[in-house]
Amino acid sequence: MDRPTPTVAELVRRAVELCDPDDREPALGRFEQQLEDDDAPVTAVDNLEERLALASEGADYAITDPGVSVANAVVLYLAAKRGHGEGERDPRRVMQLAVRAQWRGDPPVDVVDWLSLHAVEP
Repeated sequence: MDRPTPTVAELVRRAVELCDPDDREPALGRFEQQLEDDDAPVTAVDNLEERLALASEGADYAITDPGVSVANAVVLYLAAKRGHGEGERDPRRVMQLAVRAQWRGDPPVDVVDWLSLHAVEP
């Protein structure tokens, strides 16, 4: 049986849950709020990266929060897998795979530091 295609809001919610399960990072909460009503299926969005960038800017005006950057990477990774990515049940593994895909194995230093604080190897 095919699973339904997830919406942008569903993937953003999942990404924020993976990156901030204890709800301690306000920028991630603001990022989720920016897209909480976006019910478009991810496959119907022409430029998901642009949509996420606009939401990131609304959540983190200076676009410097590495948690938001990682959440963006997770959304894009899950979207590529239609929400059912490899290792989806293990948050650390999903973040690791998403970061590797997003930055092709060379993430920015602030992202590496953020991952380290969350016990994730880049």
